[in-house]
Amino acid sequence: MNAQELKAKTPDQLRDVLLALKKEAFNLRFRQATGQLEDTSRMRLVRRDVARIKTVLNQKAAEAAAN
Repeated sequence: MNAQELKAKTPDQLRDVLLALKKEAFNLRFRQATGQLEDTSRMRLVRRDVARIKTVLNQKAAEAAAN
């Protein structure tokens, strides 16, 4: 998921995606703790997607506050 795709979404859609990613991150951490996680690189990708979404949400909030 890149920033351009995220900027095209509404804040509500972004929050939905963020919630789904946080659930996925939880499941990945749980599977890693139990030794069932095979694709460890997915954890990094999910963390970065969460950060990317939070950044876009903050930018949209700053734009709304400025107007």
